[in-house]
Amino acid sequence: MSNTLIIYYSLEGNTKLIAEKISEKFKFDIIELKPKKQYATKGFKKYFWGGKSVIFGDKPKLINDDIDLNLYETIIIGTPIWAGTFAPPIKTILSQYKIEKKQIALFACHGGGGAEKCFNKIKQAIPNNNFIGEIDFVDPKMNNTDVNSEKVLKWVEGLKIE
Repeated sequence: MSNTLIIYYSLEGNTKLIAEKISEKFKFDIIELKPKKQYATKGFKKYFWGGKSVIFGDKPKLINDDIDLNLYETIIIGTPIWAGTFAPPIKTILSQYKIEKKQIALFACHGGGGAEKCFNKIKQAIPNNNFIGEIDFVDPKMNNTDVNSEKVLKWVEGLKIE
């Protein structure tokens, strides 16, 4: 078992692509967050329900089993950016678990910006940690997956995770 956990939520597969690249290369444990009620993935409903969930601070119930975060020194958190912040399933985890004294790395996928604001909101939600790095990707499934794969692997190597 690794002392590093990748925990992520992915609506359309972009965040999943990046998380799985990291896990494959570095053999870190990986958990995909799965809400009990799925979000729409297309059209107006996708933006309406996603935006509404963020604005109202939703913390959707997850079907994931309890996670023992005490097993990990480092946690890599991956999220799509919704309305300038992290996705509601990430909010569920950040509020459900006491995440302190960990090394935290953040990555986000988006279609057009907002990463710095998103990362700052995560840091505010779990302040008593050592944030060791952050990186973002623009629609990695559609935009040059080889370049994005190389980019994320170099980033993780630079984090100096043991």
